[in-house]
Amino acid sequence: MDLNNTCILLTGASSGIGKALLEELTKYNTSIVVGDLNPGAIAQNKKVKALRCDVSKQKDIDMLFKKALAIMGKIDICIANAGFAYYEKLQKADYNHIQKIVSVNYIAPIYFLEKLMELNKGKQACMVFTASAMAKLPLPGYALYSATKAALDGFAYSFNFEKDANIHLMVVYPIATKTEFFKTAGEGTPVPFPTQTPEKVAQEVVKGILKNKRYVFPSKLFRAMMMVNRIIPFALWCYAKVEQYKFKKWLATSRRT
Repeated sequence: MDLNNTCILLTGASSGIGKALLEELTKYNTSIVVGDLNPGAIAQNKKVKALRCDVSKQKDIDMLFKKALAIMGKIDICIANAGFAYYEKLQKADYNHIQKIVSVNYIAPIYFLEKLMELNKGKQACMVFTASAMAKLPLPGYALYSATKAALDGFAYSFNFEKDANIHLMVVYPIATKTEFFKTAGEGTPVPFPTQTPEKVAQEVVKGILKNKRYVFPSKLFRAMMMVNRIIPFALWCYAKVEQYKFKKWLATSRRT
């Protein structure tokens, strides 16, 4: 897909991967509308307009699409990047706690896809989901987060057999990225190995769009880890056990403080 002369709707771009992705996309002749909880943190210009949007709310998503169309006239590419994690040990019943992360990480991206399909009947359009390596390798402390990303992964696999030819869906699986992501997940959250920069992820996302890829794994090391696990089935289990040790250590520290 040629990015020049396209209109793009992007969520979650005030920091991290989204911010790096916005910078990468503006290198092309694009028009971009960003939906974010903090639009004031986004530099706006002739190419970029930022609007406040809470993707956990349907009315906010509907309004974002309406305003984006008024600004750009069309939406060729939609990138559902907004998302967050909890780093925690589940101990009590809290429906709203579960609902919030499911709404943002799972329901919203699918609803964005549905809106994009409605808008582009018979026309070429591209949808991008920012999933996570934890969709493939769930880790201790991230049970709810991993579940939302695994659900998104499962949806995408099935949907690719159902969709019309004019709609292209691409899923991105970043590993731990050097952003504020882990700080917002929980105080003192340990960062899993390996890590990568948001700029690297953004570059791989853009390459994926240009090459019409279905799946993008920004980390070659993570892909190699998955291949090793096919040969040695307990390899990733051992990795998860290391992360379990770090999780227990974090829990012990958290209780002391």
